[in-house]
Amino acid sequence: MGSTLVSAAYHELHQRVAAAAQLAGHEVSLLAVSKTKPATAIRELAALGQCAFGENYVQEALAKQRELADLSLQWHLIGPLQSNKCRDVATHFDWLQSLDRVKLIEPLDRFRPLGAAPLNVLIQVNVDDEASKSGCAPDEVPALARLVAAARCLRLRGLMAIPAPKPDLGARQDAFRRMRSLYERLREAHPQVDTLSMGMSEDFLLAIAEGANLVRIGSALFGTRA
Repeated sequence: MGSTLVSAAYHELHQRVAAAAQLAGHEVSLLAVSKTKPATAIRELAALGQCAFGENYVQEALAKQRELADLSLQWHLIGPLQSNKCRDVATHFDWLQSLDRVKLIEPLDRFRPLGAAPLNVLIQVNVDDEASKSGCAPDEVPALARLVAAARCLRLRGLMAIPAPKPDLGARQDAFRRMRSLYERLREAHPQVDTLSMGMSEDFLLAIAEGANLVRIGSALFGTRA
């Protein structure tokens, strides 16, 4: 996608998100999903004002971070986290959106540099119980949340989900509603929670209407993967 098209896509997307947020009655932040995209594409979006980027793979993200070290960017890991990557994530990322099991919490907390701000953590929920998808079961959220909230160098921010990509948008809407209910219950126990990350390029408007305040957009910004 050329620079003129990227700029047009970015501004159009911002307008659509802003309009949906106004209808929903809450603010919405945009995470640009830059997985598989080159650092040059990230730099182009950063020049337009985008500062938060989501990556699926730790090593790919670290290479981009080194290339873009002159920019002040916010990095989110949105893909599954392997235990052996906890040190890299704790050291080099601002957000982890895909925490889904207890064993990750202690090393993330231990490896987070003491002088750094706490690592922002979202608990990923496998809301549609898909065998092939990461995420904890909904009933596991309270226990995970308590452990994250108690960690010295982690900050519990909320929940993330990737509903099953069912053609029937009504089914996705149901998943978004279940996530909002889970999020509201989490906020009752942890008032500092402020982030519900759900919705991607094809369904972010529906997600915003159902309570999402952070949407993860890739193809609508960068174009489809070649």
